[in-house]
Amino acid sequence: MIVTRFAPSPTGYLHVGHAFAALTAARSGERFLLRLEDLDQGRTREDFVAAIFEDLAWLGLSWDEPVLRQSHRFEAYRAALARLAPMTYPCFCTRKEIAEEVARSAEAPHGPDGPIYPGTCRQLSNDEREARIGRGESYAVRLNVAEAASVTGPLTFFEHGHEHRVDPFLFGDVVLARKDMPASYHLAVVLDDAFQDVSLVTRGEDLLAAAHIQRVLQALLGLPAPAYAHHRLILGSDGRKFSKRDRSITLRSLREKGVTPSGIAAYFEPGGGAC
Repeated sequence: MIVTRFAPSPTGYLHVGHAFAALTAARSGERFLLRLEDLDQGRTREDFVAAIFEDLAWLGLSWDEPVLRQSHRFEAYRAALARLAPMTYPCFCTRKEIAEEVARSAEAPHGPDGPIYPGTCRQLSNDEREARIGRGESYAVRLNVAEAASVTGPLTFFEHGHEHRVDPFLFGDVVLARKDMPASYHLAVVLDDAFQDVSLVTRGEDLLAAAHIQRVLQALLGLPAPAYAHHRLILGSDGRKFSKRDRSITLRSLREKGVTPSGIAAYFEPGGGAC
């Protein structure tokens, strides 16, 4: 049985890009799950949660219960982070300090999210780390990808049935947790997909690169590796991805204008035009 999922963040109303992602996931498997990625408690709102249920039902979608909420999984994330502790280190650098360090290097490597963290805090001694933590300094937890890669060895993942070799260094030493967030997107998503027995991850092609570091985390934690199917993005007339800030293309706004679910589906077809 192919198990798929749609995992929106309840930090705004769903738009037509979300509709395409949800419909694609629902049509790609025999079992369809809904997950709320509400790690960002400062931006999550319950009225957005209710709107997600309403909008998906309006599209004609149904999903298996219960709906998983990441905010209910913090202990699982902390336990996984503890297991990864031998390959992680605290990073005390601010975003400004990282940007300044990168700017000083004319050959700073870049990854999918921009310049790669230069590893400044990776060189700190254990005594210095403990002293800074003891002083109450804020820090993020980063994965030492060189150590991780030495443990996992070569890895691959399957995208639309084709095998791809994993580049564990694509994102550099990624952040796995912060003081105000017990898990990063990468850590939470691999744990949740395994917990929900997701066998096929369908999501936008802008997240294809994420499969590399997520495959590393799956191997480190002994989790099963799902197959991936990254779909095209639905873009606006300006060629940009839709944003939750653009209220004109939210599903509730289109519904108020009289657009039907079939009209939304037709928009995704070649030459479908505007909703």
